[in-house]
Amino acid sequence: LGRQIQSALHSLTKESVIDEKVLAALLKEVCTALLQADVNAKLVGRLRDNIKQIVNLEEVAANVNKKKLIQKAVFDELCRLVDPGVEAFKPRKGKPNTIMFVGLQGAGKTTTCTKLAYYYQRKGWKTCLVCTDTFRAGAFDQLKQNATKAKIPYYGSYTETDPVQLAQEGVAKFKREGFEVIVVDTSGRHKQERELFDEMRQIAAAVRPDDVVFVMDGTIGQAAEAQARAFKEAVDVGSIVITKMDGHARGGGAVSAVAATRSPILFIGTGEHLNDLEIFRANQFISKMLGMGDLTGLMETVQELSATGNSKELAKKLEAGVLTLRDLYQQFQNIASMGALSKVMGMMPGIPPEMLKLTEKEGGGRIKKFLCMMDSMTEQELDSDGKIFDKQPTRVVRVAKGSGTTVREVEEMLEQCKRFAEMVKTMGGSKGLLRGLERSGGRPNPQQVGRLQEQFARMLPPGMLQQVGGLAGMQNMMQQMMGGGGP
Repeated sequence: LGRQIQSALHSLTKESVIDEKVLAALLKEVCTALLQADVNAKLVGRLRDNIKQIVNLEEVAANVNKKKLIQKAVFDELCRLVDPGVEAFKPRKGKPNTIMFVGLQGAGKTTTCTKLAYYYQRKGWKTCLVCTDTFRAGAFDQLKQNATKAKIPYYGSYTETDPVQLAQEGVAKFKREGFEVIVVDTSGRHKQERELFDEMRQIAAAVRPDDVVFVMDGTIGQAAEAQARAFKEAVDVGSIVITKMDGHARGGGAVSAVAATRSPILFIGTGEHLNDLEIFRANQFISKMLGMGDLTGLMETVQELSATGNSKELAKKLEAGVLTLRDLYQQFQNIASMGALSKVMGMMPGIPPEMLKLTEKEGGGRIKKFLCMMDSMTEQELDSDGKIFDKQPTRVVRVAKGSGTTVREVEEMLEQCKRFAEMVKTMGGSKGLLRGLERSGGRPNPQQVGRLQEQFARMLPPGMLQQVGGLAGMQNMMQQMMGGGGP
C-alpha cells in the first residue's frame, strides 16, 4: 500500500504543470491502492472528496506550490483515515494497573500479552502475567515459555479449571507484591460465542480491570469493523491491538475499519519477536508507510537501546557516528533475535521499502554467512573499521579459507560493512542527523537527510535504485514530503 501511494505521489514530481487532469489521475491511483488494501469504499470516497475540496486548483494563488499542497492534503487525509480521534489508556506509574486481554482464538492474544508486558518492562515498569485460559490446551505452557524468555513473573495453574478463580488469585497476588502492570490473558474462541462473552464479563467483574484490550487479527481487513463493534457492545473494550501487520496487504483496511468504530488503537503487532510491538500514532504510522520515516520513534529506539545492557555501547557509537566490524557482528546477531537494525532503518526518512525488504531477507542466509566470515577474523580485524583489509589483502584470502567462502564474498561483505559505517557516520557525530534532530526539536535538516539518502542509494543494487526513481527522484520526493506537512 505504502509503495503504491509513494509511486502516485512521486509521479507528481515529473509533471511540469499541475492541473485537474493530473490531480484526478493521482487521486485515482491513491484510491485504487486503498481499495486494494481492503479499505472501506465509503471511507475512500470520503477521502477523495475531502482532498478535492482542500485542493481547489482554480482558487489556488499563483505563488502557491501546488505539488506540496496536494501532497500535504493526501498526507493529512490518510492520517485522518486511520486516526480514531480517541486517546488510548495510559497506565499510572507507582500504582497497580490491571490490563485484561480479550479476543478470538488465533489472533495472537497470548503472544501480545507478553509483548505488552515486555514493552513496559523495558521502560522500567514492574510487570507480570496472569494466565486464565483454561479452554485451550497448552495455553499456560505457551505463556510460561514466553514469560520465561522475557524474564517476566507469571501466574497460572495446570489443575484449576475456573478462569475467574485464577484471575482473582493471580491479580490479588501481584497487587500485594507491588506490581505496576498486571496483564491478564483470557480464553479465546473460534467465533463470537455467548460463552466467551459471559466468561469475559465474569473475569472483568472479578478483577475490575483498568483497561480491556481487544486483540484483533489485522489480516481480516475491513471485517475488523464488525468484530470490533461486536466486542465493544458485549464488554467495555477500552483499546485495541491489531496483530499480524507485518507484510499483509489488508492491514490498512483493518486499521481504517477500527478507526471508524472510534476505538483507540493502542499498539500494532509487526512480527513474532518480543519487541515487535509498536505504539500506534496515526501521523507516524502514515509517515513510515510513505517512506518519510518515524523520527519520534527513531529517537525513542535509540534511547531504548542505550538503556539495555548489551546495546549501551552501540547507542553511544551510533550517537558518535563510529562503527567497527565487531559492532556490526553484534547487530547481525541481533537481527535474528530482535531485528534492531532493520527496525531503526525503517524509522529513517527517505529509505525505500525495497531497502527494508532487502535487510529482512538478509536476516536469513546472508547474515549467517557474514557471521561465519567474521568468526574467522582476528580481534584486531574485528575492532577495526575494515580498512586493514585494504592495506593487507592477504587477510581477505585467510578469512575466505577459514569461513569456507570465496574471496569475492568476503570483499562483498566488507563493502557492505563500509556502507553501513558510512550510514552511521551520517546519522551520528557532532553534525549528524541525530544531533540535528535534538537541536531542531525533531525536525530533520534537509542536507543531512540528503546525505543519508546518498548512503542508502549506494547500498541499493542499480536496478532497485532505478525502480524507486533514482537518487534524484528519491531526494525530490523526500524534500517535497518534508515541506508538505509530514510529522
